[in-house]
Amino acid sequence: MTYTGHAYALGAATIVNAVATWKGAAFAVDLKTFADVELNKGKGEISGTIEGHPGADTRLIERTVELVLQYLDVQMKGSVKTRSEIPLASGLKSSSAAANATVLATLDALSEEMEPIDAVKLGVQAALDVGVSITGAFDDACASFFGGVVVTDNKLKELERMEKKEKDVIIFAPDRKTFSSATNIARSRLIAPWVDMAYMLALEGDYEKAMTLNGFLYCNALGFDTEPMILALEAGVKGVTLSGTGPAYVAIVDDVSGSKLKESWSQLGISGSLISTKIYNEEAKKIPIGSNNEST
Repeated sequence: MTYTGHAYALGAATIVNAVATWKGAAFAVDLKTFADVELNKGKGEISGTIEGHPGADTRLIERTVELVLQYLDVQMKGSVKTRSEIPLASGLKSSSAAANATVLATLDALSEEMEPIDAVKLGVQAALDVGVSITGAFDDACASFFGGVVVTDNKLKELERMEKKEKDVIIFAPDRKTFSSATNIARSRLIAPWVDMAYMLALEGDYEKAMTLNGFLYCNALGFDTEPMILALEAGVKGVTLSGTGPAYVAIVDDVSGSKLKESWSQLGISGSLISTKIYNEEAKKIPIGSNNEST
């Protein structure tokens, strides 16, 4: 007998990167990662697949299923497959989305429930266990799971602020990949006092100023070009940043600044994708397929 579950979670973008201080802020975007889990009773391994990326590292989604099964104290074997609208290794929280979607899909397969914050923390633990995140990315995970804007203390795993915002977003995602595990932590810690200033702005709800300060700080610390940010400011954008540890840049825009920014970013001469999206204000969800999750 096979138990199947399906769910999705959201991509997200940075307001304040938590690498320097363990305190961060992020917002969900309307880009989704979907997870499909199949489980069978008995002892065995969990195998993972990332659609469209043969040979990709699947330890995160496999470990996430394992942690959910441990939490529920059940012994099962099976598989997990994810597919995503989020560019991988671009700073757009594809790992957090994959972990959250996998937690929910595993719960869906077993017709179980879990407190949302506990579900988030399981995905964070999986990210730490397999080394795909420096801090566990509790801020990114909360944005991906709850939607809207979140401000968090990643060390204490506490939500400090959460709200919904109706804003349009433009993302420039270079084809170059950057993995969080390769981030220069020492250089990031050097800018901690100024990142704290950005964090305080986020706590006060001044998200656009916070993300712009964050972007200039981390671009310089991590060796990314600030030209995309300057072009955004010239277009009238108030909030623009390097998302995560790069290489994607993210801007909150209106109709006028958005049109100007797309034109400017399209002329950068860098191979990549321009994505028009918005802050996504709904939670990650299980995807019901029929009324019974058991199949023979």
